[in-house]
Amino acid sequence: MSGAGWPKRSNSTTDTTSMKVPISQSLTLNRTINLYPLTNYTFGTKEPLFEKDPSVPARFQRMRDEFEKIGMRRSVEACLLVHEHGLPHVLLLQLGTTFFKLPGGELNAGEDEVEGLKRLLTETLGQPSSGVKSHEWIVEDTIGNWFRPNFEPPTYPYCPPHITKPKEHKRLFLVQLQEKALFAVPKNYKLVAAPLFELYDNAQGYGPIISSLPQALCRFNFIYM
Repeated sequence: MSGAGWPKRSNSTTDTTSMKVPISQSLTLNRTINLYPLTNYTFGTKEPLFEKDPSVPARFQRMRDEFEKIGMRRSVEACLLVHEHGLPHVLLLQLGTTFFKLPGGELNAGEDEVEGLKRLLTETLGQPSSGVKSHEWIVEDTIGNWFRPNFEPPTYPYCPPHITKPKEHKRLFLVQLQEKALFAVPKNYKLVAAPLFELYDNAQGYGPIISSLPQALCRFNFIYM
């Protein structure tokens, strides 16, 4: 059958050469992010920061209970970038020897995403007397949306069409760091800097979300300060 398949052919003879497509002035086509050396940052310690749930089954049971009351869980995480030897590195929280996570967490019911992320970053890496304050976190842009369709570990960078009520929506943000900062790291975590080439295509070591960061970040231009 003529014209079958995708993309479908058009029989229209409309001349499109003179058609002008309006360009949105809100588009930012050339995004630049400043990266400062890892040596600019100081890392102290503070009291341990424990997870709300003692186990994975307990985590999903709490998610199930909360879903019945308030609906889908909303989570936010931050991508914090530095550079070392001219290579971009992502700051990750390491628990034990094999578990890595981006700083962030669950939002409260009705809480604004950006303000909630600033709160969570301050709770995780700041402290009242010193360190980075909430207003000093500069949230630049969304770099990912991940959905959990069921009360199970798998998440996807899209919501499957047969899922009308996803159980969790996790949004990733790129956060511009100040030129210098003091991070207060919970004693039960280590804050490590992982180069992008180590994360790339390495879901086995870092999971699908963190290993996707090199692709999510490649649209930005980095300036090494």
